[in-house]
Amino acid sequence: MPEQPAVLIAAISGRALAASARRGGFVPLVADCFGDDDTLALADAHARVSLDAERGIDDAELRNALERLAGAQHSLGIVCGTGFEDRPHLLAWMARRWRLFGNTPETIARLKDPLCFAALCRSREIPHPQTRTERPADTADWVAKRMGGAGGTHVRRLLGPDASGDTTYYQRRVTGHAISALVLGNGSAAIVLGFSAQWPAPAPGRPFRYGGAVRPAPLTRELNAKLVNAVQRLASAVPLIGLNSFDFMVDGDAFWLLEINPRPGATLDIFEPRQHSLFGLHVAACRGALPEKAPNLADAAAACIVYADRELRSVPRLAWPAWAADRQRSGSSLRSGDPFCTVLACASTPDAASEIVKQRAAAVLAMLDAHRHDELAAH
Repeated sequence: MPEQPAVLIAAISGRALAASARRGGFVPLVADCFGDDDTLALADAHARVSLDAERGIDDAELRNALERLAGAQHSLGIVCGTGFEDRPHLLAWMARRWRLFGNTPETIARLKDPLCFAALCRSREIPHPQTRTERPADTADWVAKRMGGAGGTHVRRLLGPDASGDTTYYQRRVTGHAISALVLGNGSAAIVLGFSAQWPAPAPGRPFRYGGAVRPAPLTRELNAKLVNAVQRLASAVPLIGLNSFDFMVDGDAFWLLEINPRPGATLDIFEPRQHSLFGLHVAACRGALPEKAPNLADAAAACIVYADRELRSVPRLAWPAWAADRQRSGSSLRSGDPFCTVLACASTPDAASEIVKQRAAAVLAMLDAHRHDELAAH
């Protein structure tokens, strides 16, 4: 039996990529910021790196971590998840050291430059919200975003005095529902693997924080065709490679493309096919191969992030249910608002799957509360 190839994975959270890599016959060597129980169980080797709420992943720590992982075992190359959209220089360094399975630093810089992306949408006649780098005089219908930000935590309403920096840009708000397309490209062509509907988990100062997603999204056949056409038009202008997500806002028959996340994203869990591996499809696409059609996905699936509702100086030892992932290690410390785990669900309909994950998220927080009450009673 041939030896399974090792692949480096770098991300703020590498668990979903590592799980898909294992399913695809790869050996994951993971550098991420959490080192949760699931990631440690999946990874053949792991290195934890620091994460700053404002500055993101620590560049120097990550470089050292990847060098250690690569030095211990030969790898085919590296796959990057969330955390690098604002630092093409770091991606360029990775690409010089290993084969980069994903979009080039130049493509990522082009897509994450807000004015360049707005011009690209105009050139392809794709609806896109009005975008500018100067703070608008009337801020009522605008939001501020950080260039290269992800997860919705960087998006804020324009209230009070300007506290923006060189990386802030402004986008006019559009109404509707958040819909994301998971797209697989090989540099010359692209296919849509599916659409998901997303919802926020608002927190103080972070009204648009990512909450969860469910697939399939409730789209009419006509709107589905419009969105696929928009993806194809833009993909014909940009050499997209591997897994990407296109984030739309949809209101009736109208839509706007908000941004493209040019890397594997938050919906890997719900789009992982039973007979395939998204990680395997990503690597194959980076080598030029696309499937003739998207893999079949049974029923509906949803995923929801559970955030800590208070500071946890020491995560208790819990009897984790099978439907939980990204489980924080017992003894680790969390601030209020930090991710605590991800909950997953499958059902016959999207509405049912969404309801189940929200119930399961509440059950996790109730489990934490019960543990706290037991501790108080013991003292």
